[in-house]
Amino acid sequence: MAGTRVHLIDTTLRDGEQAPGVVFSRPGKLKIAAALAAAGIPELEAGTPAIDEEERADLNAIVNLGLPCRVTAWCRAAVEDLQHAETCAVDSVHISFPVSLILFGALAKEERWLWQVLPQIVGRARIRFRHVSVGAQDASRADAALLDRFVLAARDAGAGRVRLADTVGIWNPHRTWCCFRRLRAIAGSQLSLEFHGHNDLGMATANTVSAVEGGADAISVTVNGLGERAGNAPLEEVAMALRHTLGREAGLDTSRLAALCRLVANRARRSIHRAKPITGADVFRHESGIHTAALLKNPGAYQPFPCDETGRLPEPFAIGKHSGSAGVQSLLAASGIAVPASLCPEILSAVRRRARARKGSVSPQELAVIARGLLDESRLGTRTVAP
Repeated sequence: MAGTRVHLIDTTLRDGEQAPGVVFSRPGKLKIAAALAAAGIPELEAGTPAIDEEERADLNAIVNLGLPCRVTAWCRAAVEDLQHAETCAVDSVHISFPVSLILFGALAKEERWLWQVLPQIVGRARIRFRHVSVGAQDASRADAALLDRFVLAARDAGAGRVRLADTVGIWNPHRTWCCFRRLRAIAGSQLSLEFHGHNDLGMATANTVSAVEGGADAISVTVNGLGERAGNAPLEEVAMALRHTLGREAGLDTSRLAALCRLVANRARRSIHRAKPITGADVFRHESGIHTAALLKNPGAYQPFPCDETGRLPEPFAIGKHSGSAGVQSLLAASGIAVPASLCPEILSAVRRRARARKGSVSPQELAVIARGLLDESRLGTRTVAP
């Protein structure tokens, strides 16, 4: 399946909103849905109809936007959940089944219930909805033989896609790859296989990429990795990792990612960490003298891809303890200040004293003041610099 487009299911409005304390207003949901569609997301898992009337109204409002993407409702494997979904305008449902022993016990189910209900629920859903997806909840803790049988049973019942969920984030990339490699061989090429990864051990992005490498043709993600506990596989990380590690595309306009991530962060009232991959404030900023000198010669020297690929503007070099002459001269030149190379050691010495004193960086304005002061002192024949 190498070279084919990966199908993205964005579940920010469903699984993402399950993050503790996050509640999207209806206007917020509509803005997020529209931004996701504008970025090229082909499917939105937009809510859980069984929650209440308000949730169902939200789903209808999203569908009524007329976006160029599928809108899917999430349901438990229960007739009443499908009945609630039937009151919405969606033409797609995802039906989640527990498949591990621990969830069978926690939800008061047993394996024979699974085999009895699966064909019944899928059969009913196929009558009402154009697209039916079936989920194996807690697949990463399920018996392999049960999982194999589940995939085949879902396919035979008429489901168009089967989701394998690493519900508590315990898989690693190798195990994820092995599972999808096995299931792809069992299911054949016609059934869509999806991976849904959580980030409890910090491997959601890596596991998602490995799932695609192993045979998954669909993946679910959330913007900023928003979700319960440690969150989900982040849309922005997965999209860029697929492109730059596998050469696979998901049909996204990645130049919209930065704005999309800011929108969701604002609506969720959760700031983006400065070092967050892809969209963090510092991921295209450099202070190290070695890095800045190389970047001035070749922007790809210490960056995996150009910042504008994700809708970011170029960042000025940070000035601090680790700065070097090339970076300092470049920033000063941008401010119209030319300094001789012989003066750089003293500028750097003053910068490092200030950076150590405040345990942080020095602003470009402060750098300019330091440089001008030293230039003036040099013209007057003195070379003393106050700390």
